[in-house]
Amino acid sequence: MSAAAEDDLDLVVIGGGPAGEKGAAQAAYFGKRVAVVERAKEPGGAAVHTGTLPSKTLREAALYLSGHRSRELYGVAVDLEARGMLQGLMRRKAAIAAAESLRIRNNLARHQVELIEGHARFTSPHEVCVTHADGSTRTLRAKFVLVATGTKPRQPEEIDFTSPLVHDSDEVLEIGELPRSLTILGAGVIGCEYACMFAALGIRVELVEPRSEILGFMDREMVAALERAMAELGVRLHLGRPWGAVTLGPDGKSVHTRLGEDTLVTHHLLFAAGRTGRTADLGLEHVGIRPNARGLLDVDAFYRTSVPHVLAAGDVIGFPALASTSMEQARVAVCHAFGFDYKKSVSGTLPYGIYTIPELSSVGESEESARAAGLDVAVGRAFYRENARGQISGDTEGITKLVVCRKTRKIVGVHVIGERASELVHIGQTALMAGATVDLFIDMVFNFPTLAESYKYAAYACLAQLAKGS
Repeated sequence: MSAAAEDDLDLVVIGGGPAGEKGAAQAAYFGKRVAVVERAKEPGGAAVHTGTLPSKTLREAALYLSGHRSRELYGVAVDLEARGMLQGLMRRKAAIAAAESLRIRNNLARHQVELIEGHARFTSPHEVCVTHADGSTRTLRAKFVLVATGTKPRQPEEIDFTSPLVHDSDEVLEIGELPRSLTILGAGVIGCEYACMFAALGIRVELVEPRSEILGFMDREMVAALERAMAELGVRLHLGRPWGAVTLGPDGKSVHTRLGEDTLVTHHLLFAAGRTGRTADLGLEHVGIRPNARGLLDVDAFYRTSVPHVLAAGDVIGFPALASTSMEQARVAVCHAFGFDYKKSVSGTLPYGIYTIPELSSVGESEESARAAGLDVAVGRAFYRENARGQISGDTEGITKLVVCRKTRKIVGVHVIGERASELVHIGQTALMAGATVDLFIDMVFNFPTLAESYKYAAYACLAQLAKGS
């Protein structure tokens, strides 16, 4: 086959993260000729190298190395000097990233998808030019192109990110020293996760959020429980406090952040307020596509951009910007583009997992959103402190919460806070998607002792509310 023929493809995917990998594999599974272009040396994108997996790996490593759980459960103190702890954290992060990158390479190879290292850029509507590290180029022609380039942290010009004391949410994973104290600007998911992680290592954390609440899309009772847990970890939360100037201290060993009339002084600062799409140098002007002000791409229900043969999926199209949904978006985009009678849409029942300490996870309606939608609901809770497995593990602050429609008895929302919440929530998700009533959990037999058994007692609490009437 000639070189020119080799470069005539059914699908070119720009970006080798979760959306790119799964979209490529989906097309190749049905016999399409596919190539993935990834500018980094290893595939995986932010999910593998700077976001999802590294931050969760560091969370687990921080809990283990700091002895956080053993201190609470057995009163055992772990004293590990800061440099040794940091080296341990980084080794574990690197090992997980390497293993996942290898898995992606093997998956693409198994599906006969070519992985090309280089920077991809449109030169015409159906042509993508790849520039390799040595400066050489290769032009790929494709019927469809899937843009899955993800996002990057926003870096306001007024903050000096060249300082080794100032970090964005990607670069902080390469931190050269454990800070003695840390200011985090932005209490979204990323800010809250890092606040808990660093606080578990014994670092004083100041978490600043201009809005009056954190995690506004989550059930407020669960968020209140998280705020209590964060306070116990030592996180100081500054709500409704817009930040002003961020400057380095005169000694060059501290960062000063203005909060109105006050100044926060900490060793390091993490800016975790917003991300922008990686679309600036894709040559989209040669296709006739214009990103929005945040660098994100607008798509329709089938993940087509304004130019129908150019698809987009994952973080580059904005909310919810989760690895889990990114994979599904790319699969749906590819199936629709090629007419595969397979995946028609992404489920509207999306679980959210927030890897704070403790974890917080939910699916479906919160108590507030259900009532705002006009639903008459009953709410039932089960507390880990009354659960045998919770007592054994020492996780006595956890809660499983069910939101149930009084009229139909159907489960409309599930919320869990506590360790392994992001796993436990899927039990409720299955019931919700099956249209099950709360009686399902009454009838189920759960292993004992398990945290999953909390579903039964949350269901009993719902029954008590249902019996009382509205």
